[in-house]
Amino acid sequence: MAITLENVGIAVRDIDTAIAFFVDLGLAVVGRDTISGSWADTAVGLDGNHAKIAMLQTPDGNGRLELFEYLHPDAIETEPTRPHEIGMHRVAFSVDDIDAALEIAARHGCHPLRGVANYQDVYKLTYVRGPSGIIVMLAEDLRKT
Repeated sequence: MAITLENVGIAVRDIDTAIAFFVDLGLAVVGRDTISGSWADTAVGLDGNHAKIAMLQTPDGNGRLELFEYLHPDAIETEPTRPHEIGMHRVAFSVDDIDAALEIAARHGCHPLRGVANYQDVYKLTYVRGPSGIIVMLAEDLRKT
């Protein structure tokens, strides 16, 4: 059986805010819609499912994020995930310039959880808290510079 990763889905409080953040980092919006109906209820396993969705893609075309903002039922606020908790952890992106990526993130009020680390002079990387509390890892491959 062949398998490929289609996308990573992330529920957000405000889809426009989340889109702006990821577009500024370099992703492109490839589609937006509002979904509801029995097919959506069946696929998601949630009766009365009604949501705004957006599909974003990395410039190389290999990575996709699906963002969704629930209109019904009401979204449930939870505490932001911490790096050591079980469950969905983070979304990670390779960037050409981590300092430039952090400047973009800062314009959206998103800052490193602690700082920028250097892993054996191979990667500079950091975790930032993105929109809706999403943990976003940014990594710069130092071997490419």
